[in-house]
Amino acid sequence: MRKSRSAAAIFAALACVTALTACGGGDDSTAAAESPTCPGGKIRFGVEPFEDPAKLTPAFQVIGEGLSQKLNCPVEVTVVDSYSAEVLAMKNGQLELGSFGPLGYVFASQEANAQAVASFGLADGSLSSYTAGVWVPNDSDIRSMSDLRGRTLALSEPGSTSGDGLPRMAIRDDGMQDSDVQITYAGGHPEALLALANGKVDAAEINSQQLATSTGEGQFDTSKFRQVWTSDPIPNDPITVAGGTSPEFQRAVADALVDLPADTVAQAGALLDVDPPGQLVKVNKDTYQPLFDLATSLGLTIKDAE
Repeated sequence: MRKSRSAAAIFAALACVTALTACGGGDDSTAAAESPTCPGGKIRFGVEPFEDPAKLTPAFQVIGEGLSQKLNCPVEVTVVDSYSAEVLAMKNGQLELGSFGPLGYVFASQEANAQAVASFGLADGSLSSYTAGVWVPNDSDIRSMSDLRGRTLALSEPGSTSGDGLPRMAIRDDGMQDSDVQITYAGGHPEALLALANGKVDAAEINSQQLATSTGEGQFDTSKFRQVWTSDPIPNDPITVAGGTSPEFQRAVADALVDLPADTVAQAGALLDVDPPGQLVKVNKDTYQPLFDLATSLGLTIKDAE
């Protein structure tokens, strides 16, 4: 399981960002004049680590650049170390914007009053979605979630929607408790997939986004594995604004995000299996109510994402 950094380390990492201003240069020349749409002279944009940061960083930098041009304000993008780290950073005023997984957004809403304003749309203007899944080798005798009793199951990491909350809910729905299954947290979606592919576990969560990425890159041969469980569609990751920012700033960001051209968000959308890609679309808290219900059913809080 990926280990969370201390709060001090998190904030130090957020100060050393990977976006429109260079880290270590000692020069704040890119900061703009502070304004209602440019609080503090810059906008700090965190991204939840659902994929390899080497892929996430350039993809979300493109969105940051587009947003920077529309708001006339530098946007700093950083991929945080863990799901809980991003929530903590927003809660403590270290981020104005955050891209969260759906369950991560629930925690950010509860802890930082995060406001969901936009998510990834399809070419027809509808909101994109994805599914959680559990996979096993083709020759496994596991046919359903109930067959996981006493078996090893690789999940992504605590606080993940498809890689933690939904598979655990499926275990409960089949009359079991977490303790009836040997759950291990692999440290991320790619790591959970590799644990299965390398024969380290009996089963693993692989969501539709990770499946598309890994099969496209030739890292996972679906002919050797099969899916024994899939979730209902999950609304894709929301981009949120910290609740402590001004209403004027929140409106400006929301309007700017949904006005970005489709090709500006396509690279990030590809990592979320958005196909065919379109522009960002407006969302709000009601869009993610099923995830609030999931957290309530499992008794999940931000502590469960640490």
